[in-house]
Amino acid sequence: MSKEIKIADLVDKVQSYYPAADVELIRKAYDFSAKVHQGQKRLSGEPYLIHPMAVANVIADLKLDVPSVIGGLLHDTVEDTLTTLEELKSIFGREIASLVDGVTKLSRTNFSSREEKQAENFRKMLLAMGKDVRVILIKLADRVHNMRTLDHLPLEKQILTAQETLDIYAPMAHRLGVAWIKTELEDLALKYLHPEIYYQLKRNVSKKRNDREKYIAEVISVIKRKLEAEGIEADITGRPKHFFSIYQKMESQNLLYDQIFDLVAFRILVDTVRECYETLGVIHSQWRPVPGRFKDYIALPKPNMYQSLHTSVIGPYGERIEIQIRTHEMHRVAEEGIAAHWRYKDGANFQVNDNQRFAWLRQLLEWQQNLQDPQEFLHSLKDDLFTTELYVFTPNGDLLNFPKGSTVIDFAYRIHSDIGHHCSGARVNGQLVALKYLLRSGDTVEIITTPQQVPSRDWLKLVKTPRAKSKIRDWLKSQQRERSVALGREILDSDLHRYGLDYPTLLKEGHVGSLTKELGLKDEEALLAALGYGRITPRHVLAKLVPPEKLDGSHKKKEGSLERLFRLVSGQKQGLGIRVKGVDDVLVRFALCCHPLPGEQIVGFITRGRGVTVHTVGCPTVLESDPHRKIEVSWEEKSGQTPRAVKIEVTCIDQPGLLAAISSAITSAEANIARAQVRTFSGQKALNTFDVMIKNSKHLQQVLQNVSKVKGVYKAVRGRGRTGAEIRDPAGRNDFSDAR
Repeated sequence: MSKEIKIADLVDKVQSYYPAADVELIRKAYDFSAKVHQGQKRLSGEPYLIHPMAVANVIADLKLDVPSVIGGLLHDTVEDTLTTLEELKSIFGREIASLVDGVTKLSRTNFSSREEKQAENFRKMLLAMGKDVRVILIKLADRVHNMRTLDHLPLEKQILTAQETLDIYAPMAHRLGVAWIKTELEDLALKYLHPEIYYQLKRNVSKKRNDREKYIAEVISVIKRKLEAEGIEADITGRPKHFFSIYQKMESQNLLYDQIFDLVAFRILVDTVRECYETLGVIHSQWRPVPGRFKDYIALPKPNMYQSLHTSVIGPYGERIEIQIRTHEMHRVAEEGIAAHWRYKDGANFQVNDNQRFAWLRQLLEWQQNLQDPQEFLHSLKDDLFTTELYVFTPNGDLLNFPKGSTVIDFAYRIHSDIGHHCSGARVNGQLVALKYLLRSGDTVEIITTPQQVPSRDWLKLVKTPRAKSKIRDWLKSQQRERSVALGREILDSDLHRYGLDYPTLLKEGHVGSLTKELGLKDEEALLAALGYGRITPRHVLAKLVPPEKLDGSHKKKEGSLERLFRLVSGQKQGLGIRVKGVDDVLVRFALCCHPLPGEQIVGFITRGRGVTVHTVGCPTVLESDPHRKIEVSWEEKSGQTPRAVKIEVTCIDQPGLLAAISSAITSAEANIARAQVRTFSGQKALNTFDVMIKNSKHLQQVLQNVSKVKGVYKAVRGRGRTGAEIRDPAGRNDFSDAR
């Protein structure tokens, strides 16, 4: 159960950092929230008021202003009660109403899918954040308390919320520089996404607590003595790394817990920047530094304003330790991030200092306007939120930052869209390089362009930044649309000719305009494009233009090529359990890249000559494809009874008997193993890949849960790509080919 926070405690906390706070307004907001939420309960059974109080308390921990604290108290009133924004505006003023509106989800709007609703909620949040950063700080406080009380939600909701937290909110907290929120959200997400790993790490860390505390005390004593000899006063602390960072290291380096040595991090706080570098010298003279592990974030701050010196050294007893050195002011910024840059002014609103440091937010706002597809928007948002690590110079000496893995194409699109479109190469530090060259910190880059160079689909595999991906996709879509319009015109001309009709004449007489309106299309170009994409059939169009008796009488001997395809494959979707919106007889296949299962959200992708390929929503293949070729599909009510092969990857300890235990766990969930493969690694670690016959998404979840409970298993996840047990149709053709 949550610890109940009293209004007096909240007021005392706010007054501790802002003595002039309008406490009467806070109490008024508390009374209002208590009144409108009266009778409402959380899933835990607690009064709902506990949640807004907890959110306001987290906001006070961030030392934000009174409107932000009140925004926390009122953040759910518009969404979950009969309160309106106009009512809040009249009682608490425009500023507070605007903050509440920014964090209110679009729950009263109808969306066709969960992804569309989620994407639009994030889009609204980004736009509100662009106007006032306090919106996202309130939202982060809300997410912190929701994650702290996630136990009371159903398992499926726990996993969805934890994944969303790890994908969006924790990286957002990092971008805003609020370190403690980022850390807490990551650890809580790990707890629900990989509980077996979380609790194993918790046991391991707890087991060695006494030895670790002795070691920390010894290292602090040595550092303190050495610094005092140099006349440097410092605050020194040591702590174990948080669980998620240990998990990341185990994953990225394929290590067991006992193989990770730098599990302890030390922080040294001094008064001045000069003392930071002097302290670094003292540390390196005492212990041997680990090559390649020194980073100077004081000279080159991170985009989120973070400044510190990082080094790893071989400490006492040969243990590797990580040390961070920064000033007290840098530490305040590191912990509070953008919240540390708010300043109180009597009678004035908060202002953000160093606004240029948040250029990434302006970039987010720029490209989100161009991404209308919900899945593509969410995918790009996740990509853009992760840490930017590279610092690259323009020929004029301007410093730009990029994510790791960025190429010169990313650099070109950062300068200008046209430069990106016609980028043919680059000079890096004076040397000619290819388009696939990976940028490195300190590079000076000059882009070479030629008018003949244009983007290709292969570029999407080379670029890392959402801006570059968005611009390339836009260009490819425009080219695809032009080709589809031309193809649609060719198809329609051919079929009209067979009935003695002429497209220019129909256009002139207004028949085409009437037809586009009847079909719900924007204009005649949209009609031709839909024909070219295969979204509508020529026969569908002809039925509106040719008398039924004439159309039916000549159909057998003069059917069009696309109708012929649909007729030939008519009925082949029988047994697959898929319904395609607006089309009755069309070939349907499942994509091998994502293996959709009944119960999962799906989308269709039209492939000319091969019907509709069904993918899971969010599959990277579809994200990189033209959205005009997507079509709505759904599972039929009785689908999910015929098992299909799904790849499952199990990471575990390499020890005798474990493979048999995993196999037993799979079969205990009433699933058959069609194929198994085992790969071992150094450090007693193994990766087992199984092709398992699965009925639906719930069946898959049960199998993964059973395997995760096996002692010695680190994680069990669904794999991607082809299985070794592909299903074929009775004619022997592989009906599960990729969309491409």
